[in-house]
Amino acid sequence: MENHYRSHIKAVLNSYSEIFFVENYIAGGIFLLCTFINPNLGIAGIIAFISAYLFARFLRMEKEFLSSGFYTYNPLLVGLSIGYLFKITPVTVFFTITAGILTLIFSVMLYSIFSYYLRLPIFSLPFVIISSTIYLSVSNYSNLFVDSLYPHINFSFLENYIPIWITGYLKSFGTILFLPDVLVGFLFALTIFFISRILFMLSVVGYYSGTFAAGFLTGSFYQAFSDISHFNFILIAMVLGGIFLIPSIKSYFIAVVGVVISTIVLSAVKTFWAFYGIPAFTLPFNFVSLTVLYVLGILGFPLVAKVIRKTPEETLDFYLTNINRFKGYERTLHLPFSGKWTVWQGFDGRWTHKGSWRYAYDFVITDDNGKTYRNEGLNLEDYYAYRKPVLSPVRGRVVKVISDLPDNPIGQVDKDNNWGNLIVIHDVRGFFVEISHLSQHSIKVKEGDWVEVGSFLGLCGNSGYSPQPHIHIQVQPSADIGSYTLPFSFVSYVSGKRFYSNNLPEEGETVEPVFPDKSLELKMSFILDYRFSFDVIKNGQKIDTLNLTVKMAPDGTFYFDSGKGKLYFGKYEGTFYFYRFDGEDPYLKLFFVAVPRLPLAYRKDIQWEDYIPVKTVTSEMEKSVILFFSSFNHSFAKVKYKGRYVSENRIEGYVEFPVLKIKKETFVELDEYTGFKTIKVGEIEIKLTEKIGGA
Repeated sequence: MENHYRSHIKAVLNSYSEIFFVENYIAGGIFLLCTFINPNLGIAGIIAFISAYLFARFLRMEKEFLSSGFYTYNPLLVGLSIGYLFKITPVTVFFTITAGILTLIFSVMLYSIFSYYLRLPIFSLPFVIISSTIYLSVSNYSNLFVDSLYPHINFSFLENYIPIWITGYLKSFGTILFLPDVLVGFLFALTIFFISRILFMLSVVGYYSGTFAAGFLTGSFYQAFSDISHFNFILIAMVLGGIFLIPSIKSYFIAVVGVVISTIVLSAVKTFWAFYGIPAFTLPFNFVSLTVLYVLGILGFPLVAKVIRKTPEETLDFYLTNINRFKGYERTLHLPFSGKWTVWQGFDGRWTHKGSWRYAYDFVITDDNGKTYRNEGLNLEDYYAYRKPVLSPVRGRVVKVISDLPDNPIGQVDKDNNWGNLIVIHDVRGFFVEISHLSQHSIKVKEGDWVEVGSFLGLCGNSGYSPQPHIHIQVQPSADIGSYTLPFSFVSYVSGKRFYSNNLPEEGETVEPVFPDKSLELKMSFILDYRFSFDVIKNGQKIDTLNLTVKMAPDGTFYFDSGKGKLYFGKYEGTFYFYRFDGEDPYLKLFFVAVPRLPLAYRKDIQWEDYIPVKTVTSEMEKSVILFFSSFNHSFAKVKYKGRYVSENRIEGYVEFPVLKIKKETFVELDEYTGFKTIKVGEIEIKLTEKIGGA
């Protein structure tokens, strides 16, 4: 029952904080309380929210969406717009309830259209459209004007002691919730500052860049600073600078450009809407922000945020961690051979991997001297790679086979059949893999056959445009021979003693595929509702206990839940990963620090590297400062992990963050059957005491 009420309260508070693009119930509470400085405003907002929320529950909308405030902040804004214009009476209550439900329905419809066809958010566009409709309609409702208009209370006396260039910013900030007041604006700005220094900076930069541009165009800076509709500049800067783009110098520049061009849009909207007695609302913000984001999306701008966290700092931390952790591509292949082979040519290679065929790899076998052949290398049989097995790098269906072309003698190439004998496989994930230059009549699969990773395909040869026996592999969008290529990467391989989960080897690098051990696979397989109990020990003394339960998120990702934190994990292509940590549990966080990834293939002394989020090794204050500066230099915040297998069940490593001179030794011991027996980071040790549900 307690959780039931908590979810309702969370939905209310998040609706208020969502208006400022953050998910923070404390901030939502502050914004909620501020609206009651004008009781009519506060009550109308709550009425609109409740009516929309209850109607959504009646329609059986998912609780996850409702608790986030995503669908209810637009009805809330509409309620505030009504409360700003009319005082609370039975007529306005009825009007507000109706408007709240209408806005919810319109928000759901608009979200469906925008997300499917445009891949864009809806922002506060439903609020703009419905509020404009309401303001147009009220002229016909005489009962609203008889006794519902009222004077507003404010703290205007403060403006006498503060310069206009400051009061203009603060009043514009307050106007976002229909409270154009210096004191309210100060409280809003202060709240945003404590939640996100990046958002606060963007609010300042956005407001002043837009207002100075407006003042320059109008010739009156006093008039520009007196215009409270400049809150649009604040919202545009926040969205483009730090919410939907990864915070960076580029995103900040785009935010300023968006704000400056919005001055023209704002002026036009105000002029047009004035004929109907309607304020500009957030129409300039919505128009400019959606237009810029759409253009950046179709251009494939790399800093468009694919995952948006609760604050820009968290989004940045997540982004920087992932681009360092997962350097490969989503199109992943296993190496198409067994044993050790050497990269002869990679992406943008020196000879043939150019233009449309730039994304390809060639592999040969070399000896200790780097030579690819024995003797003089005059015969095909002298080459180490010749007639060595070629294995399937993916699971899928064979769609094309050519097997009858002869192997070229050394010194000759077949210019008429560039790709030689080949196999094209349609990967189940939606792309095609071509493997070329196989030996004549060696291919053992036919078109229509199904292959798994590691299936025998044929033998390495020297057919086609091939100066020496080698394996050529590429990814392409169709089954057509010679189609243009797409980027990809290789998974689960070693180079020397270094393990790579998903990467691209360099030219001249010798690599070898590794395959998961069944025992490690089983140890890192967790079943829903498994429960683990641990003792937390410091300097030999027990200081706490940690209880974990295996649960599953709505997207299917498994996680450990301690009650105070969630640690998400999974296995992919031969590696166990901890993906991310949410919450405030200091002990659960140490699992991430101690072993952010684990190769599921054991070799003694095999080593690997990883990167973990800044928040896992810093305090909240340290994290906020570091991530703020990291937005200007993305290489600033790198927390590096190095690990190695000491034995099949023991892993040693360390975490290093040079910026704060942090270096912590880590140790992990795996349980004999399932999960972790011991986790140690620095002087904190976490030891398993009980398992329920496992062996």
